[in-house]
Amino acid sequence: MTVAFLTRKHRRAAAALGAVSAGLLVLSACDKPSPVATVTVGSTSVNSEAVCYDDGKAIPEKQLGECLNKPGKAVSVDPTERVRFGVDPDVAENGWTIFLNGQNVEPEPFTKTYRSIQASAFFSNQTGEPSDRTKVTIVENSGKKVTGIWSFEFKKKS
Repeated sequence: MTVAFLTRKHRRAAAALGAVSAGLLVLSACDKPSPVATVTVGSTSVNSEAVCYDDGKAIPEKQLGECLNKPGKAVSVDPTERVRFGVDPDVAENGWTIFLNGQNVEPEPFTKTYRSIQASAFFSNQTGEPSDRTKVTIVENSGKKVTGIWSFEFKKKS
């Protein structure tokens, strides 16, 4: 009876091949992650995957209200700072707008990956009264359809 023994070099190659195969198998079972939106204030950045996203397909209208009301990641904001928003290039290509407390505040979608807004703009409501919290939502809208929603909760620093 003959037993074939692998040399050390062959065992390492077989182990590496097995690890790569297992890794590819695990990756093929994963869902593609949604694009990320980033909010930066001062030296603090907060990243978030979408609260509603279906690989670029339109979100049904009946789900939009629910998506806009989902809680977002908390961000402490000093009103004297600037808030910087960043989105993935695919989101920028479609266009994106900012909603404050569920209301669209921009007439046209923005098509760049980055923008900066003075933080004080986020802390007064429609009647001009100051507020300590604001729900800020980034909405990806391609034409007339909404394809992604990212949510943040801005908390005013004292």
